[in-house]
Amino acid sequence: MCAVFGFLDYKRIISNSILKRLIKNLAVAAEERGTDATGISYVRKGEIVTYKKPKPAHKVRLFFPEGTAAVTGHTRMTTQGSESRNCNNHPFEGSCGTEKFALAHNGVLYNDRELRRENNLPATQIETDSYIAVQLLEQGEHLDTANIKRMAEMVDGSFVFTILKNDNTLFLVKGSNPLTIYHFQGLGLYVYASTKSILNKALKKSALTCEFCEIDVSEGDIIEISPDGKISRSTFEVKEKYHSFLNPYRWDISGWYGTDDIEEDDLLAICNCFGVDREDVEFLYSCGYTPDEIEEMLFDTDLFEETLNEVKTLLKC
Repeated sequence: MCAVFGFLDYKRIISNSILKRLIKNLAVAAEERGTDATGISYVRKGEIVTYKKPKPAHKVRLFFPEGTAAVTGHTRMTTQGSESRNCNNHPFEGSCGTEKFALAHNGVLYNDRELRRENNLPATQIETDSYIAVQLLEQGEHLDTANIKRMAEMVDGSFVFTILKNDNTLFLVKGSNPLTIYHFQGLGLYVYASTKSILNKALKKSALTCEFCEIDVSEGDIIEISPDGKISRSTFEVKEKYHSFLNPYRWDISGWYGTDDIEEDDLLAICNCFGVDREDVEFLYSCGYTPDEIEEMLFDTDLFEETLNEVKTLLKC
């Protein structure tokens, strides 16, 4: 469980001090999904600048200069690759020909080693599974939706990717992990984060109370926001969710335990890795949901929250 967050300011009428306060508040609110590391990337004179530290957001000073049009950020809960080695922390930088970009990822990718081997990708000092997305994009000549679609259809696992190009184009790629985008049309501002909770907390502290609309985004969407604020979308093919968190590489483990069934205790032990409270999982068990049903919902947190709210509403009737 990690969080992504950021903004794209296309009218350039908001002061730098307000935008810096917004990013700080987004990062601190995003600590609910990870405190091991914090990082941001932005564009300065056509180059990607990245600042990241193995510290929680409230202990990191996040700076970007006057005139910065877009920032993409990340707070990390470590799953693979120690946060003490700063190269493992997000965002990651990459390039497609002369085009540079920064990428942040929320989720877990299971086939990074397989893809690196199959595509003859070079070894790297970066240990995290997320970096395979950068390496796959770098195989393309351009950073565009076709290249991003190719990458999204190759990786296997849970994800949201945010990609900032060095011309301030922002791409938001939604797999099964959560993502919320708000558009303040009057201000000329897009703001996004992994969850509504993070966004709403940050906006309240930033005193951004202007009217906004929520941008619809679904699993399989690639949202492209141009530097002048124009939004377009394309899609990628969503893979069937056949992986189990407890058996991501599809080994035959039936002989190990004498059963293929997932035990309740197993999901209770790992549910917080998906941003789901143990008490909520126990509640759904008490309502008759099976471990297999709950495991499937862990890979789609929107579905989990929807189911949980529906059950609670029915019980009140």
